[in-house]
Order: sequence, then structure tokens, then C-alpha cells
Amino acid sequence: MHVRSLTDRQFRSLAEFRYQVRRFLHFSERESRAFSLQPQHYQLLVALKGLPPGMAPTIGNLAERLQLEHHSLVELLDRASQQGLVSRRREFGDRRRVGIHLTAKGERFVAELAARHVAELQSSGRPLVTALRPLLAPARSKAKA
Repeated sequence: MHVRSLTDRQFRSLAEFRYQVRRFLHFSERESRAFSLQPQHYQLLVALKGLPPGMAPTIGNLAERLQLEHHSLVELLDRASQQGLVSRRREFGDRRRVGIHLTAKGERFVAELAARHVAELQSSGRPLVTALRPLLAPARSKAKA
């Protein structure tokens, strides 16, 4: 596999993009903790609420969406369930399959936190997009870097 080297501009853009992502994630962590949630719990709630249409809310699907191992997601679900954020129910069509569902408390928390995240992106997300743009642009000669 041939990988072309990056231009100085692309390195700067990559560094800026990573910085902007980290800033947003830091914001997200602070906001989650303000609600007495671990950041992973917020990520779980958003993943569950935002599943694509037709995708079942199963452990396997959520593990994939959160990029977690099955056992790590189960532990996360156990903690979220203890906090009253999610519930697990056997599916009617397939009793072997367990569906994960937001509780009323989980719905309230994710609605409030997601609204704050969107507001943050609307006010400070432009630098993130600006940093990403050069990385997605077609390759140019190094002389223009």
C-alpha cells in the first residue's frame, strides 16, 4: 500500500482538527459531569437515541456504534441501568435478544445535554469544519504547501 506524504498545510490542518475535536470532547465531558454523568453514559444515551432507522437497540449494535467490546458495553449498560438511565427488555419476536431502551430520566438527560452540545457546535464548531476542509480537498503538489 502506497501512502503519500502529507504537506505542511495538511499536517497543520490535522493538528488543528485534532485540537478542535479535543476541545469539543472536553466541553462534552464537563457538561456530562455537570449532570452527574460519566461522559461514557452521555455517549451511550446519544448513540441509543440516535440509532439509524431500522437498527435495533441491541448490545451488538450499540457496541459497534460506540466502538466498544461487547463486555465493555455490558459493563457500561450495567452502570447506566443502576443510574436509571436505560432499561433492558427481552424482545417479543426473539426472546434471546435483549433490547436497550432509554428511561424517562435517560430521555430528559439526553435531550438537555444534546441541546447544549448542538448549541456549542453552533457557536464554536466552525473552526473544526475549517480545519477539516483541507484534509478532504483533493491532493495538490507539495510546492503549494
